[in-house]
Amino acid sequence: MSETPAFAGAPVTIRAKGVSKVYGDFVAVDNLSFSVRKGSVTAFLGPNGAGKSTTMKMLTGYLAPTSGEVELLGKDPGDEGSRIELARRLGYLPESGPLYLDMTPNELLEFFSAVRKLGEVRKAIDRVVEQCAIGEVLHKPIGKLSKGFRQRVGMAQALLSDPDVLILDEPTSGLDPLQIREVRKLIRELGQQKTILLSTHILQEVEAVADAVLMIFEGKLVFDGSLEQMRGEGDLERRFYELAGVDFDDDGDDGDDKETN
Repeated sequence: MSETPAFAGAPVTIRAKGVSKVYGDFVAVDNLSFSVRKGSVTAFLGPNGAGKSTTMKMLTGYLAPTSGEVELLGKDPGDEGSRIELARRLGYLPESGPLYLDMTPNELLEFFSAVRKLGEVRKAIDRVVEQCAIGEVLHKPIGKLSKGFRQRVGMAQALLSDPDVLILDEPTSGLDPLQIREVRKLIRELGQQKTILLSTHILQEVEAVADAVLMIFEGKLVFDGSLEQMRGEGDLERRFYELAGVDFDDDGDDGDDKETN
């Protein structure tokens, strides 16, 4: 297993050991083993349908693995005794975030603060409102916000407990270029203080925010190392195609796009 040089000596915050998820005859995730180290921003890269979201759900305890083990901050996220502590130390933003469209962002954040039994609620809300730059929409119904602002609100709820680890599933999916730029800027800023694992199928996102890369294809891990190692002697797009076992077209006539492939 490769190590990102800058983080090689850092403690492991997320670890998967031989993790698989099987639905009947379909193997969604196949024997994944990897680690994410403290202080890194790691991209969990792969095409749509590769098994990224399923893996994210197992890492956060939302799904139980069919086989293998998951450790989050040294604990089993599926263990009932660990759930409360991990809920405070983990921020999770699924691809379709937990937003109630008839609430305002302020009401949503107050609701999640109460559910998580946070102390100093107003202080926590003020902190995430500033971090995610949602002050101008704080008292507007979420259902009337742009998708970019909704994603910021989702990020704000994930940050309420000031977690050590952030797991983000396709955080820029469906956003326009300006919104994508702002969300990536926020991820880079948060990455200076927290360990981040984000799933993506967008190569430009990997280039923009990641220190390390895990690539999954058809449920199997096909790369684990630094962004520089992933790029190798060529560029990231060529390497992506090679790892996926697809011929790379130098003329770009395959019809694919870095932002959508």
